[in-house]
Amino acid sequence: MLEIPIAALNHYAYCPHRCWRMFCAGEFVDNVYTVEGTTGHQRIHTVGEGFREEAWQVRGIWLSSQRYGLVGKADLVESESGEFYPVEYKRGKQNPWENDDLQVCAQGLCLEEMTGTPVAKGYVYSLQSRRRREVELSPQLRQTAIATLEAVRELLTTGNCPPAVYEKPCRGCSLFDRCLPQAATKMARYREA
Repeated sequence: MLEIPIAALNHYAYCPHRCWRMFCAGEFVDNVYTVEGTTGHQRIHTVGEGFREEAWQVRGIWLSSQRYGLVGKADLVESESGEFYPVEYKRGKQNPWENDDLQVCAQGLCLEEMTGTPVAKGYVYSLQSRRRREVELSPQLRQTAIATLEAVRELLTTGNCPPAVYEKPCRGCSLFDRCLPQAATKMARYREA
């Protein structure tokens, strides 16, 4: 089974075309947001472990699932009272983005398989606000994560390029100048004239 990077679920939910460019075409360009994210992750990606209050923490740990064909690095995994949960760090404000929730859920699926214990929740930590937002790994979120995983697997297997569709998140995308999502609409208008 083709192993899917956990982060690919986040990118696909953000924009299927971006996911194709990154994971099929091998394109990536930094912008201010990606540089901020990389800088903010430097400490958290240093492999190590320790305690925060009652929670045991391990940073930069690799997760995998043979059942789902997932692999990726968790920013942080915590364990408290026999329960494990992933903590995904994000550079921006604390917002409930579905793509971030899918990434946390995929990490939870891997943790369940690796530890043999259910994972009921995870967290998204905002580097800007320094706050956590709990993500419940509900049956609905799990179904969405698995469906997204299968869509990514199909994308990576076939290599078919999804169309670039202009939406609000495009303005912050580091690949905006490569994909030119507004070009198709402008070309269609140009041909009609």
